[in-house]
Amino acid sequence: MRIVNYGSLNIDYTFQVEEIVRPGQTIAASKVSRFPGGKGMNQSLALARAGMTIYHAGIIGTDGLFLKEMLEKDGVDCRYLQVREDIGTGSAFIQVDRHGQNCIVLNGGANRMNTEEDCKRVLNDFAPGDWILLQNEINGVDRLIETAWEKNMKVIFNPSPMTNEVLQYNLSKVSLFLMNEDEGMRITGQADAEAILKTMAEKYPEAEVILTLGEKGSLWSDGSRIISQPAFSVQAVDTTGAGDTFTGYVLAYLAHGFSVERSLAVAAKASAITVTRQGAASAIPYRVEVEAE
Repeated sequence: MRIVNYGSLNIDYTFQVEEIVRPGQTIAASKVSRFPGGKGMNQSLALARAGMTIYHAGIIGTDGLFLKEMLEKDGVDCRYLQVREDIGTGSAFIQVDRHGQNCIVLNGGANRMNTEEDCKRVLNDFAPGDWILLQNEINGVDRLIETAWEKNMKVIFNPSPMTNEVLQYNLSKVSLFLMNEDEGMRITGQADAEAILKTMAEKYPEAEVILTLGEKGSLWSDGSRIISQPAFSVQAVDTTGAGDTFTGYVLAYLAHGFSVERSLAVAAKASAITVTRQGAASAIPYRVEVEAE
């Protein structure tokens, strides 16, 4: 079984601020940093650092070559990553306040330039039983879901950032949803975590769901039972990459045959380490660090 992550790569510009800027307000940043990022890249790095062989597919501009180098340094297979000279790499502008909370503005750039031919070319190399991991920072997600499902691949979807477009996708072809409470509420119309899981089971009875709840931990459900995992208490510095770290680690451990309980616990520990560090991709811990905690 192989995993391909068809996802975004961004150059993240992070602004340290006292408070997140309000409408009509102008504030000064105490520090500005450039980090590698993008949900796709972060999740590939988390998978790789958790010990999983991972293929990354997507598009960057020449200004993003350092992102490719970082992925390859961590052992990510980038044979399906295009580098184009005619477009710029995707970017994100992130404010992080004194409590470690953040808000993000995305510029899609190269992430939004995937063609139908690109999608087919990548998935032609994968087979039934392989996994595809998708987020919502690239275009063509609907085509990728359809094509992967037709090939009998396991479709894993993190519907982030949540948009109305997601509701138009054929989500009945998703095997595993990884989402937070806001995304779950937008998809189901429910506000309570257990109600979200119940509605997901009714709408998508063939799918498993992992619902992340921030400081309240996470829940897993296959429609017949629910497993709960509390979060680890740490002093947060920057929460930017926490969800992506959780996604990468939980998938890596599940793929290696660990139980749901063990996979959730390790993922919670890994994401707790991430929030104690600055940045997204650069903050993701390695398996040896997580296992040592």
